Amino acid sequence: MRAHRATHAIATMSRVLGVSSSGFHAWCTRPVSVRAHADAALLDQIRAIHTRSRGTYGVPRVHAELAAQGVHVGRKRVARLMASAGLAGVSRRKGTTTTRRDRDARLAPDLGERNFVAVAPDRLWVADITYIPTWAGFLYLAVVLDAWSRRVVGWAMATHLRTELVLEALNMALTQRRPTAVIHHSDSEYRGAGLRAA
Repeated sequence: MRAHRATHAIATMSRVLGVSSSGFHAWCTRPVSVRAHADAALLDQIRAIHTRSRGTYGVPRVHAELAAQGVHVGRKRVARLMASAGLAGVSRRKGTTTTRRDRDARLAPDLGERNFVAVAPDRLWVADITYIPTWAGFLYLAVVLDAWSRRVVGWAMATHLRTELVLEALNMALTQRRPTAVIHHSDSEYRGAGLRAA
């Protein structure tokens, strides 16, 4: 209302917005709250930190910098003030390469023929690896899935991508299900982690 009072009457805007004119006038003359003063001072510090970082620091790093300066405030408050001021950090996170295929290695034949529909349990297993970012680094998860039931029959998690990760997931599946004739299908990157059989 304050921004438009030069073009519209306060009484008209109050009626349209469903607020009282006296309430608006009281709001205009009310002194700024202690919290608003503190937010304004904190925002000045946040802007200074953000500017010193050449606009690269986001909420976590600005919050850490404030803590290092002895200013102890909540992270959500820093996030709220940065969002209201239009301040954001720059993310330089790059994609993670899980495995690289050995170009000289002979690929195993595709016994499943890219048909991922099984007629019964434990006839076709499909496997893959993914990574999970954590504060301490990446965790790698290898999974073996029964194509018939879509149930995870084996899995393993580790901080590395060595052959044992893949074999541990496969061994869990073999121990739990004890199949008599199963096709274990995986993509070339999974096999690049050490498992060469299809």
